[in-house]
Amino acid sequence: MLIKLGNGASPESFASVAGLRAKALSLNARTIDATHADSPGQWRELIAGAGVKTAAVTGTGIFLSGEGDNAIRQHFFAGATPNFQLVMPEFGIIEGPFAISALEYAGRHDGEATFSISLASAGALSFEAL
Repeated sequence: MLIKLGNGASPESFASVAGLRAKALSLNARTIDATHADSPGQWRELIAGAGVKTAAVTGTGIFLSGEGDNAIRQHFFAGATPNFQLVMPEFGIIEGPFAISALEYAGRHDGEATFSISLASAGALSFEAL
């Protein structure tokens, strides 16, 4: 998965900041139960299109540059919700605002520095299939 960060301009452009090697994407839609005493056969009824939709991304990878690391770190400490593009080869691109809910750094003395990140959706997202 490639992580691209928006620059906040209009029109917005996105720059690649990191690549995730191990990753998980979770898309959720909570349901609203509308079951009542007269529901046919006492079967549960759900309200179509209602409920809260969320997306979460977790992963471990490497930053593509020091500038990408710096930008992500600044957004984390500011509590900002910048626009991201999450590019998943053979799947699609998810775009929209995300909060950086966790950011961890690790590395061995004789290896590359890695990071772990958790992103939580913070507004409406779009999806473009590849």
